[in-house]
Amino acid sequence: MANLEEILLPDIGDFSDVPVIEVLVGPGDRIEPEQSLLTLESDKATMEIPAPKGGVVRALRIEAGDRVNAGDALLSLETDDETDGERATGGEEKPDEGEAPAEAETAKADGETETASAEPATREGAAPAQQLRDPGGRPAPVRPRPADMASIAQGRTPHASPAVRRFARELGVDLRRVKGSGRKGRIVKDDIQRFVQQALRQGGPGPASGAPWQMPAAPEVDFSRFGPTEQAPLSRIKRISGGHLHRSWLTVPHVTQFDEADITELEAFRRAEQERAATREIKLTFLPFLLKAVATGLNAQPNLKASLTPDGEGLILKHYTHVGVAVDTPDGLVVPVVRDVDKKGVLDLARELTELSGKARAGKLLPGDMQGGCFTISSLGGIGGTAFTPIVNAPEVAILGVSKAETRPVWDGQAFAPRRILPLSLSYDHRVVDGAEGVRFTRLLGELLGDIRRLLL
Repeated sequence: MANLEEILLPDIGDFSDVPVIEVLVGPGDRIEPEQSLLTLESDKATMEIPAPKGGVVRALRIEAGDRVNAGDALLSLETDDETDGERATGGEEKPDEGEAPAEAETAKADGETETASAEPATREGAAPAQQLRDPGGRPAPVRPRPADMASIAQGRTPHASPAVRRFARELGVDLRRVKGSGRKGRIVKDDIQRFVQQALRQGGPGPASGAPWQMPAAPEVDFSRFGPTEQAPLSRIKRISGGHLHRSWLTVPHVTQFDEADITELEAFRRAEQERAATREIKLTFLPFLLKAVATGLNAQPNLKASLTPDGEGLILKHYTHVGVAVDTPDGLVVPVVRDVDKKGVLDLARELTELSGKARAGKLLPGDMQGGCFTISSLGGIGGTAFTPIVNAPEVAILGVSKAETRPVWDGQAFAPRRILPLSLSYDHRVVDGAEGVRFTRLLGELLGDIRRLLL
């Protein structure tokens, strides 16, 4: 017996009013469990929401452009015993006869995960969903006509994947001005690149009207002329973070302040406490001490944990101290956020860092785990190097880079003594932080790390 059920948005992390950028199903569609229903876009990534069960979509409660929260209704789903039976026997729907295998291969070649979505059955020119039946008597999915997809009526969101939309935004391209060459008029990355190249060649207004400058197109080089080559895709994390870093580098006026901290006594104390921490199953590294020192410095100089207002005319001062820590994973860098660092002890921070790093390397971080940071630490101390220039993680205004500490002779006024020296690299947004503030911050860090007792004051 058919059962009509409202499908709600599940808990997707610690954020609200998430924009819907693509609806992947339509009224009359038969869906399977775990099939993607819609795509959401957070500050860090895009997410596809899966169906909790199978059935026939009877009505949509959301559309592209809406903002949703956990518990909001997404669609009305009709489930029945027949659907459950098919799932139990592993039955699969056969593809439409009109969809040639060559088209599916073309979609794969485009490098996009694509789910065909049907337009609402009440649209002009389409028959109501309840009037269409397949040979088994079930409601048949309503498929868009090729002419509909090719024309993409004015006012509708152009047909493109979330990754392509993000790519277009990064280049300032209005998708309504791009003609899609993919299946059923879908816009792919090559279409956007061709559009930008053509605009640059013609000397027109550029990808986005009102842009104050234009970026020259990179020359295309046939590297195979010089030797054997192969092409490998970037990981999803690098594609997402790459666009964000590129935007930050272009829009934030960076300055990097280099400094050093003498951590000789701190390292001796840390080594002395390692065994005691291990009895509590805590790995005591240098990073929790650095986190604590950074939190103290940020509270002393709150401009370094502020953000610019959208109009650039003011500052948003934050009365909390959440610090992001860059973690190296097989797929690229991710930045989980440690919350309320100033209110936690070193051992608590060590335990939390271990948990977050484990989740990051296992690919189990939730979107909420990477949100809310007001400052970032990027530590390369375990690998090497003497200094580097980290890119500000906008809308934050500062980031601290830490390189590998080394023991070197330092003159103490009477003789040279071996000291453990830690290189520091502070990059900051010069619109918010000036040079004097930057060097005061690194000097304060040096004092706190040089004498850990200062953290108690």
